[in-house]
Amino acid sequence: GMATPKKDVYTIASDNSFAPFEFQNDDKQFTGIDVDLLNAIAKNQGFKLKWNFIGFQAAVDSVQSGHADGMMSGMSITDARKQVFDYGSPYYSSNLTIATSSTDDSIKSWKDLKGKTLGAKNGTASFDYLNAHAKEYGYTVKTFTDATTMYSSLNNGSINALMDDEPVIKYAIKQGQKFATPIKPIPDGQYGFAVKKGSNPELIEMFNNGLANLRANGEYDKIIDKYLESDA
Repeated sequence: GMATPKKDVYTIASDNSFAPFEFQNDDKQFTGIDVDLLNAIAKNQGFKLKWNFIGFQAAVDSVQSGHADGMMSGMSITDARKQVFDYGSPYYSSNLTIATSSTDDSIKSWKDLKGKTLGAKNGTASFDYLNAHAKEYGYTVKTFTDATTMYSSLNNGSINALMDDEPVIKYAIKQGQKFATPIKPIPDGQYGFAVKKGSNPELIEMFNNGLANLRANGEYDKIIDKYLESDA
């Protein structure tokens, strides 16, 4: 079934810096998986949208106050968020993954991490996961405030591995970082397109229909592969 747009233009709020989902390219244009995917869905379903790249919390507030119609922002679907948002079909699974230097063959499994130093960014799901399992596997966790410093620490050997969201790691590899991902990722929820609970139901319906069409015609995979190192 086709849903029909009820507005001339839907305003979509998003983060302003969350590569590879939304970020500014060298020409200062916003691009990324979320941007390309929702633009393609809008085209497929025949509705128009306007992006506001205002930061994650600002985007949440904007949708809740009715200033934006929807939110596409690498946003994990959680039970708490379902109290205030309606979500479309999940469009991406956000795993946590371990990255090693591509020249390091010593790490193949969790037990190989014994005695090693692992990096994670403070306050992330990866940070929580690594700390929760440090005793079990006998590694040490080193805390970082930003990815750049963490990556250079892996490159110069001051840490043996790091953990981050899988898409972030795969984007880094695509950008030329010499990383490998030898250990099976840990499932950590899914990203969803959100509207304020009870509002713009046609927008969710058009999102779901468009996403299904893009998955079926191969365009979804093309968009993902543009930004992420594929598993192949």
